[in-house]
Amino acid sequence: MHTFGNRRDIDGLRALAVIAVVLYHFGFSAFSGGFVGVDVFFVISGFLITSIICREINAGRFSFIDFWARRARRIIPALSVVMFAVLLVGWLMMPANDYSQLGRAVRYQATFVSNILFMRQDGYFNPASDFKPLLHTWSLSVEEQYYILFPLLMVLLTRYLRHWRWMLFGLLALSFVLNVWVIKRNPDEAFFLLPMRAWELLCGAMLAVLPASDRKLPAWVYQAVSLLGLLAVLYAIFGFDKYTPFPGWAALLPVLGATAMIWANGQAPTLVGRLLSLRAMVAVGLISYSWYLWHWPVFVYANAVSVDGMQAWEAGGWVVLTLALAWLSWRLVELPFRDKRLLSGRKPVLFAGLATLLVIGLAGQWVRSSDGVPHRLSGQALQYAQARDWRLGQMDCLLQPGSNDMSKVCRFGGDEQIAPVQLVWGDSHAAALMPAIDADAKRYGTAVWLASLSGCLPITGHEPRQQCQDFNQATLQSIREHKVRDVVLAARWSLYLYGEEDGDMQHVLYRGDSRSVAEQKVARDLTAMVRSLRDAGAQVWIFKEVPLQRQGTVARLASLAMVGRSAERLGRPLAEHLARQQFLNSLFTQLSEQDPHVHILDPTPLMCLGGICRAEFDGYSQYMDENHLSDKGGERMKSLLTPIFLSENAVQSR
Repeated sequence: MHTFGNRRDIDGLRALAVIAVVLYHFGFSAFSGGFVGVDVFFVISGFLITSIICREINAGRFSFIDFWARRARRIIPALSVVMFAVLLVGWLMMPANDYSQLGRAVRYQATFVSNILFMRQDGYFNPASDFKPLLHTWSLSVEEQYYILFPLLMVLLTRYLRHWRWMLFGLLALSFVLNVWVIKRNPDEAFFLLPMRAWELLCGAMLAVLPASDRKLPAWVYQAVSLLGLLAVLYAIFGFDKYTPFPGWAALLPVLGATAMIWANGQAPTLVGRLLSLRAMVAVGLISYSWYLWHWPVFVYANAVSVDGMQAWEAGGWVVLTLALAWLSWRLVELPFRDKRLLSGRKPVLFAGLATLLVIGLAGQWVRSSDGVPHRLSGQALQYAQARDWRLGQMDCLLQPGSNDMSKVCRFGGDEQIAPVQLVWGDSHAAALMPAIDADAKRYGTAVWLASLSGCLPITGHEPRQQCQDFNQATLQSIREHKVRDVVLAARWSLYLYGEEDGDMQHVLYRGDSRSVAEQKVARDLTAMVRSLRDAGAQVWIFKEVPLQRQGTVARLASLAMVGRSAERLGRPLAEHLARQQFLNSLFTQLSEQDPHVHILDPTPLMCLGGICRAEFDGYSQYMDENHLSDKGGERMKSLLTPIFLSENAVQSR
């Protein structure tokens, strides 16, 4: 069996891992693959924990209670302090919906299953994850699940199987194969769940159970293996990025690299071992657990009150703060428990640990069941937070999938039995215009219908979903039957052409096509739709896409108000919006130039001032999420729709 003794190089390896993770999370682009630091931690944990278990099993003194008490002493105190702090700061800074989600995460982490929660939500690399203060605890949950199951497994294997090491290796291989298989089918499961991550911990475990041997290899072999291991980890840190399929095959690089370093540096003195054993590296390694715990919540809360995005100098300052918090946590929380100055007995520490987790879990459940305690908010913060729900009936104007009964569309302007003079047609972005449609229809006494179905572009060409085909055909037929004079086409146009900005291609209609081919197809399909509407006698109004906001912008409004900061400059740079819309704007202009009865309605001048497409105006959020207009935002579109009601066609129809 391998004995590890005092391995300063392992503390240094911890330092390398935590530095990579922290700098990656704080946006230092050179560390684009810094997330692999977690994989290095897994290998280290597997090695150290298995070494302890095997040593005690061989000595005939292994105790589950002792083992779990040591784990509780090591993990729970600092984690509990961080979770309490996160809840407290969240009370002061988070709007109700986000605080409710935080309470849920606290409850899950108190039972060490937060990895399952985050797997069901947005993926690790999704921008939405930047606003979850406990996202990083997924890895602690994976480790804790391993710590509960692995000692039981080791006791059974060593007691009943002669060749138990082969069984352990078989489990490692099975977990790795499962990881490679699952990542192609559900990348989030492969990333967050223990069965697909266990092989990383088992790599360290296999290293710990290697039979002892007196045979020594030439010194250069250990030097070469440790150097190659370091280079493999560094390549992953600086060469991978969020687009790298991970873990999968790519995880072999940091996992085997870490395994190689631990093995080689334990066999003989190496240059890499000496570098990792430098005093500074060891010092960082000693506080690595607390640093990992504190860095992410600090990033999330700092990011929540950042108007222009976190600049490099700001990120550097926050990193220094996380280091200071980590040192205090190590000194004042970790050491007193680990040195048994507090709760020296195994049963007291287990009882206290479980009791603390119970209290934290109940606190999280209370926050969750209280819907984030909305009465905390008042004034401006409450006004911003309330924008995150449609309250004027927009959801009622979205037809249900599979329902193409045009009698259920929303009708405005008076008598619902009157055939529409105007019809607004599109996806949920068309529904977001409802406050303006309703107000203008009443003002001008014009019958207007709103036909919208979430996720359906108003075209009849390349639409693979039957429900959208049926809805669009029914809408077009209704326009012909009622001889509608003005048709407004409104949608989140770029979504169907380019997908979400985070890479999600779920709504793309032209999958498999190159960008240029997809643009040609949407141009052809929209041109055909305009021609169909013109042949039906309708005047066509194309409502351009509302500027998209960056992920988390709307939630940030309330957080800024809660800390007394102005949100006036919060928004997306106009240049970014125009760059994404460049082809579509050109297409719309071309269509309007070809036919004087095709008009363009552009919300950009209303939404973007001074080079910023602002998230708020006059103290109100213009958005209910990062792309849909809020009640107030939809209402502001009244002036944009007015030309439709004053057009010659509309006036003659009244």
